[in-house]
Amino acid sequence: MTVQQKKWLIRIAVALAVVVLALLAWQRYADRPDEGLAGGNGRIEATEIDVAAKIAGRIKEILVREGDFVTAGQVVAMMDTDVLEAQLREAKARLQQAQSDSAIARSQLVQRESEKAAALAVVGQREAELAVARKRLARSTTLAAEGATSQQEEDDDRARVQSGSAAVAAARAQVAASEAAIVTAREQVAGKESAIEAAQATVERIQADIRDSALKSPRSGRIQYRVAQPGEVVGAGGRVLSLVDLSDVYMTFFLPTAVVGKVALGTEVRLVLDAAPQYAIPAKVSFIADVAQFTPKTVETASEREKLMFRVRAQIPVELLQKYITQVKTGLPGVAYVRLDPTAEWPNRLREKLVQ
Repeated sequence: MTVQQKKWLIRIAVALAVVVLALLAWQRYADRPDEGLAGGNGRIEATEIDVAAKIAGRIKEILVREGDFVTAGQVVAMMDTDVLEAQLREAKARLQQAQSDSAIARSQLVQRESEKAAALAVVGQREAELAVARKRLARSTTLAAEGATSQQEEDDDRARVQSGSAAVAAARAQVAASEAAIVTAREQVAGKESAIEAAQATVERIQADIRDSALKSPRSGRIQYRVAQPGEVVGAGGRVLSLVDLSDVYMTFFLPTAVVGKVALGTEVRLVLDAAPQYAIPAKVSFIADVAQFTPKTVETASEREKLMFRVRAQIPVELLQKYITQVKTGLPGVAYVRLDPTAEWPNRLREKLVQ
């Protein structure tokens, strides 16, 4: 056999191998020609959730590794709280000072109310003295008119009445001043009470920030990757970890225009993963795109319309995910089969080993 013949044989063998591989790939990935079914290639996906810092700070510790399964509410990372602890001590000191100022203001209010009570008593005393002076003046005026007493005594009694009237007026002015002082003292008490509420709110806010410094997983899922590392400083809202929500898992695939019109939300789907082709996973259509993908700018011919593909999402039931939650993994490729005719039977390969 010549060298040229050997080269041709090698080329033929390579071509046959390519054909065989293409056939195998077509058998594995192409849509099955089952009656009443349509299918498309896809990949298992899940909702991604970021675990982020509420406020800016330094990452003290990360308690999980990539690939770890975490539950909702589990602490996955800790932020450094030294600054917050110092702020909390300062806020508590201000709260204590505000409480002390409030106690002093309330004591001053009691004092002003006591001063008013004393002023009212003085007013009563002065009014009684004025009443006696007026009676004496009335008697002395009568006696002076009859000549039974001197004019000097009448003048003295009249002076006493005028002095008593002035004393009553002064006592009443003191009562008014006491009332004004009470109003001021009450305003001071209200201001101090507001200061207490503000200081208390500051303490509670800092305490909430300290609690939030223990970063918790909002849902059960699997840690996808670390965005930051211990010792790094992140800003407010800075991402620390990324996880996938294993209670919201689906497969996204594409269907042509001629098929997607027959698919409705809730249509039954069977998912066959490359990692476990012997099993079929039940799902339902939860989303159909209203805009075609791969759409040409100008669609005029039937051949062009065949290029239109619509994105479809098949949602795996939450109950099934919860049952196998520790085994759920994203990124696995597979094929989604959609039953276009709800009255048609699933083929044996999609019915016999249905995951339940």
